[in-house]
Amino acid sequence: MTNRIEKTIDIKAPVERVWRALTDPVEFGEWFRVRLDGGFAPGESTTGHITYPGYEHLKWEVKVIEMTPPVLFSYEWHPFAVDPSVDYSKEPPTLVEFRLAPTADGARLTITETGFENVPAHRMPEALIRNGDGWAQQVLNVKAHVER
Repeated sequence: MTNRIEKTIDIKAPVERVWRALTDPVEFGEWFRVRLDGGFAPGESTTGHITYPGYEHLKWEVKVIEMTPPVLFSYEWHPFAVDPSVDYSKEPPTLVEFRLAPTADGARLTITETGFENVPAHRMPEALIRNGDGWAQQVLNVKAHVER
């Protein structure tokens, strides 16, 4: 089993347009299905609530690590933190990176999530599987959002 998730998709839109979908809090919320309380800034936490049906009771929180327009946006979070009775803040976070590169037809988006080896052993396998499935859907969500 790997400790890394990587998903890549080509999007028929300029890199700058995809960057905006990744870093604008309203646009991010639309495709990611989260209602954010604020924007993104390096070194700062961003919170919100999931809007995906069945998960609306969950708080969403990330700490932004890097924003290098228009090529890299990264944050740390606690993967598959879906039990509201658990305090995940004591666990080491994983790192999510959104990398953009130009292509002949638009942009290539690569999303990676690393650091699963630090997730507690009893949570790691399910967190890795569930987030892998989630990112497979999210790359499609970004593409559909930007290309519509």
